[in-house]
Amino acid sequence: MRKLVYYVGVSIDGYIAGPGGEWDFYPLADDMVAWMNTAQPETVPAHIRAMVGLDAPARRFDTVVMGRGTYIPGLDAGVTSPYSPLRQYVVSTTLPDSTDPEVEIVRGEPLELVRRLKKEEGMDIYLCGGGRLAATVLPEIDELIIKHYPVVAGTGIPAFSGDFRPTRFSPTQTETFSNGARVTWYSRA
Repeated sequence: MRKLVYYVGVSIDGYIAGPGGEWDFYPLADDMVAWMNTAQPETVPAHIRAMVGLDAPARRFDTVVMGRGTYIPGLDAGVTSPYSPLRQYVVSTTLPDSTDPEVEIVRGEPLELVRRLKKEEGMDIYLCGGGRLAATVLPEIDELIIKHYPVVAGTGIPAFSGDFRPTRFSPTQTETFSNGARVTWYSRA
């Protein structure tokens, strides 16, 4: 069965973005960017892939699920298909239908969507964000890949924003980078 993998960057205090959706405060380093481009090239947004000449095949994911707040910044910049060539699902009850045939707006229950996708044949499913969506589908998250950045945000969008629901994961691997960031893989305990 396919896995649902929440792959996301967080600040020391657990925020995936600032209060206005900012993410540019995360310090990047060449070695970390090279790792992201090599290890998970399909998670690099399509417009950035084009700018840097990244033309690598998908290594792990063939489908992405994201919330409205994750999708809107790209859409506002004219990027209608942020993760092509992945199958792209945006969970939202307020967005109009997508004008891009590569993006499907899902108005139904996110857990039903994820459970249906996990039963299909294919590669793993990339849960891109945001915090409310991650909290909603937490019962179906099989693995976390957390990019921990050495910065305190102070406030913003939490990695999980929902009901109190302690859920155990076990660390399985860690990579560290020259900017002080580390990536840790966690499997459901």
